[in-house]
Parts: sequence; structure tokens; C-alpha cells
Amino acid sequence: MSSRMFQGVVLQMKDTVNRTVGVIDADGVVVACSELACIGERWHIAISAPRAMENGVTYYEGKTFRPLTNWGTQFDYAAFVKGEDEMASTLCAMAVVAFNGAKTYYEEKHDKATFVKNIISDNVLLGDIYTQAKELHFISEAPRAAFLVRQVGSANSAVAEVIQSLFPDKQNDFVISVNENDVALIKQLSEGMDNRELQKIAKQIAQTVAQELDVKVVIGIGTIVNHVRDLARAYKEAGTAIDIGKIFENERTIINYENLGIGRLIYQLPTILCQMYLQEVFKKNPIDALDQETLLTINKFFENNLNVSETARKLFVHRNTLVYRLEKIKKLTGLDLREFDDAITFKVALMVKKYLVSRGIET
Repeated sequence: MSSRMFQGVVLQMKDTVNRTVGVIDADGVVVACSELACIGERWHIAISAPRAMENGVTYYEGKTFRPLTNWGTQFDYAAFVKGEDEMASTLCAMAVVAFNGAKTYYEEKHDKATFVKNIISDNVLLGDIYTQAKELHFISEAPRAAFLVRQVGSANSAVAEVIQSLFPDKQNDFVISVNENDVALIKQLSEGMDNRELQKIAKQIAQTVAQELDVKVVIGIGTIVNHVRDLARAYKEAGTAIDIGKIFENERTIINYENLGIGRLIYQLPTILCQMYLQEVFKKNPIDALDQETLLTINKFFENNLNVSETARKLFVHRNTLVYRLEKIKKLTGLDLREFDDAITFKVALMVKKYLVSRGIET
């Protein structure tokens, strides 16, 4: 916390408050005071007094003390005013309000976590990113990854705390509550870490949240970026990974943006182009002409890499039965799934169909 910030507030109050007013830190050092000669003094007995206060006020050597707002149970700073009378108590309470306001503004402007939150929320201009990073001594060039943890079902505010306990280094790893369901983790990585390591991190988060809170989550992972200016893109990718995964990979709970493959491409296409594609592929009959048994056969065939024998075994049918079904599909659609090119065309068509359904568009 900048002592100059507190001193600036003191100087503004000096003309209206006719008593000595100032701030001490947790070590009892006077960091700001209307009597300049006091700045830098260490008041040893005063250190423990604000910590022991029950009503928010204490007195020491003719001065009234009140602690400033702090997230923890112990104070970081306390305001003081000369005197132990009612007027001193009132002036000290007013000083606390002024100092807390300045302290909050300073922390929001100079706090690394707030800085990162503003970046991923696009609330800071590109040019200001470099300036603020320098002011905060924030390492601009370092490998980082963005994780978006989205709760499935009712929201639990303790999720952020659990994730923070997993990554306690608040100077390099930032856990940010985006809304009641989403928590973002911006993690600085060691050199050489790859997507397998990111998968392990996401798995650790999902397992810990499930074990400690009985909360199910789905986690999106953005691409690794090497500069702070790219964090917003990585965070958006993590969100996009969840959205795309919901369409094409709905059985998975950890989705990496880099592993989405063709689903990522389809997601970015205009719906009108997707509709045209389906019409061109299924000229003979629409895809809806295929019954559920046929669709199951097709999906199993793809899962087993177009291997007829293996697919027949998984479906518990004779090989000739599967061949008959594939011939039937060929007659209905004009596509022979045993041919690689036709199989690719059909696979993409199925994904396009899923995408349009997710957008509420009938084909």
C-alpha cells in the first residue's frame, strides 16, 4: 500500500480537521500524519491495541485508533486522531471512511488480481495493459493458461475458495469469480508445460471440488499464451470450449480448445451455410430419414475407425448384418461409409446437424 496515497488524504483533511490525524501500519510505523515529524516513528505498544479492539475503537497515549477495513481477521492499517474525547472518536470514524475509500480505490487500481480480471473482461485498453503491468511489477512475458470452471446445477460460492486453496500463489495464479456459476483460473506455467499438464490441472480441480463440495463442474481450457495481452483471448477460448463441448462432446467434463478439431470450425460457420451443406449432402433423403438403430450403427462404425468386424462385435451382430445395414445407408443417402471420403462427409454432416439443433434450427 502506498504511504503517499494515505498522506494525500491526510493533507486534504488537514485544513478541516484541527487535530493531528494519521495512519499506522501493522508494524506500528506511522506511514502518514498531518504532523510530518511523526512519519516513520514506530509506536510499539500501539501495534497490539487495534487487534484487541472489540468495539472498533481503542486509545493509546492520548490518541484514538480505529482499524481500516481488511479481508482478514487482523488489521493492516489503523487511523488515529489526537485526543480521547468524543470529538476525537467522531473524527477518527470519519477519517476511517476517507482512508478506506482511498484504500479500496488504490487496491482496485493497483491489485494484480483486479488487473487480470480487467484484462479477461476486456475492461482495459491494450496500451494501458503495458503501463499497468509495469506499475504492478507484473511479469508480462510468461507462459499462462486460462481455465474456466463452470458449475453444473445450483451454484456454490465456496467453489472459488476451494480452487484458491489449490493455487495459493496469489502473485502468479489468479482465481477470479466471474459470476455465480463461473470461476476463472489464470495460471502461470513452468517452461515446457503442455496440454497434458493442463489436463491434469483441470482434473485436479474437478476432483477436489467434487470431493469437498459435492459440486459437479465442466472445465474449459484455452490455448497457452506467452504474453499478458493475450489472456483475454485465452479466456474467451476456454468459454468457447465449454460451449462447443456442450454440442459435440457433451459426455466430457474437461474440454481443451485446441482439441476441438472440426467442431471449432463448424461452430464459427453461419447457420445458413450449414443448412446448405446438409441439403447438398443429403440430396436423396434428409438426414432425419435415418432411424435411431441406423444412427447407432453409424456412430459405432465411426467409433471403431470404420472397422466392419470390430463394429459388428461391439453391436453384437453378425458381420453380414452390419454390411447389409451399411448398404441400406448407401441406398438412402448415396454415401458409402466404408469409403473414407464418404465417411468424412457423413461425419461432418452429423456434427453440422448437432450444431443446428443446438441453435434451435430445424433441418
